[in-house]
Amino acid sequence: MHTQTFRRRLLAAFMACALAPALSLADSSVDEGNGEARHDHDRARHALQQGEVRPIAEILRRVAEEVPGEVIEVELERERWLGKRRWVYEIKLIAPDGRLLEVLVDAPTAEILAVEDD
Repeated sequence: MHTQTFRRRLLAAFMACALAPALSLADSSVDEGNGEARHDHDRARHALQQGEVRPIAEILRRVAEEVPGEVIEVELERERWLGKRRWVYEIKLIAPDGRLLEVLVDAPTAEILAVEDD
């Protein structure tokens, strides 16, 4: 891998990790016990602590291996996929050819579910 490509991926990974507490979560469930909406970063942290999702750094490494490009956005959402509700990382990146791609990753397993033009 070229030094410049490595640096870009490393920078993108650091940026995404820095954004991890601010991940966007689409599930609008409420905090059990007090009925108040839980903050996105609290829900993401809780999902990680409960083993419901893999760490974002691991997810980004997996995506970098499979789909080249520069990560520009990361979201963690609770979605229905193939009939089941599951945590899914939605990662937007700019491919080397300039296309905007969305990579859907199963958060518990780090399996890439789909790569779509966005």
